[in-house]
Amino acid sequence: MIRTLTLRNLLACTCLLAAGGQHAHAEASSPTLEKIRATGVVYLGYREASAPFAYLDAEGKAIGFSLDLCQHVTDAIQARLNLPELAVVHVPTTQGSRQIMLEAETIDLNCGPATNTEQRQRSVAFGVTTYVASVKAVVRRDSAVRSIQDLKDKVVVTTAGTSADAYIKSAAAQQDLLINYRFGRNHAESLRLLLGGDADVLVLDDALLAYLLLNIPLAERERLVVLADTFGFEPYGLEFRRQDPEFKKLVDDTLIGLMNSGEFERLYSRWFLSPIPLNGDNLELPMSAALKQLMMTPNDKGL
Repeated sequence: MIRTLTLRNLLACTCLLAAGGQHAHAEASSPTLEKIRATGVVYLGYREASAPFAYLDAEGKAIGFSLDLCQHVTDAIQARLNLPELAVVHVPTTQGSRQIMLEAETIDLNCGPATNTEQRQRSVAFGVTTYVASVKAVVRRDSAVRSIQDLKDKVVVTTAGTSADAYIKSAAAQQDLLINYRFGRNHAESLRLLLGGDADVLVLDDALLAYLLLNIPLAERERLVVLADTFGFEPYGLEFRRQDPEFKKLVDDTLIGLMNSGEFERLYSRWFLSPIPLNGDNLELPMSAALKQLMMTPNDKGL
């Protein structure tokens, strides 16, 4: 069961490397690193339409904030293994397939918007948090819905495989509201259900929602209102296989190094505060106070 994550809980754990990152130079064999050494290839999973974290540009190339972070990890892998060359293969995934693809070793690192939860940690491992998403709701402007109290008997749509529905369900339970739920196959379909009147509310993480709204005609965008309420916070992290503390240490050390050097903040500005490839959109999403704190005290705490 997913529980709502408060900022206090998110920032509480500063003992980030308890899962293996505190051994200075662990010599234990890493199954992931040995696989990459043997093949000379690292397989990166990505989402095709989850900008700005991972998506395809006009030429069909996989790009995004999470993929930039993964590029730094692959550079660290190449240096660690002392490989003159390392092939990087990008493999498209879905919300439902990424965990299976990690376990099956089809991909070695998932480079998309993945919420770190304690339930998911039973199947996969996460690096330190690299984004804190606010769970938001959007409604049609001609709707009477303006707050959680207005959701009684309404239809709420979320995208299948995301954890956003857990937050709205928790909020509805606290208000003793009966709500009907629908699931879109992807974010675009979820939005179509809202615009077409088949749903009254769409619930989605802030950055994904911001990009989604920027890529619809202005006339349709003006029909919608993003509610002021925030239903929860979600920590995003890179995913990889469990029981590989040496690989986890490499991932975490790389990400923390980016945070300490200022490179992480530069990458954040590139993807969240500047025009990004494809349509030249600027999400205009300043770094949250929670993420700034996590840059100073990184951790891999799940909700």
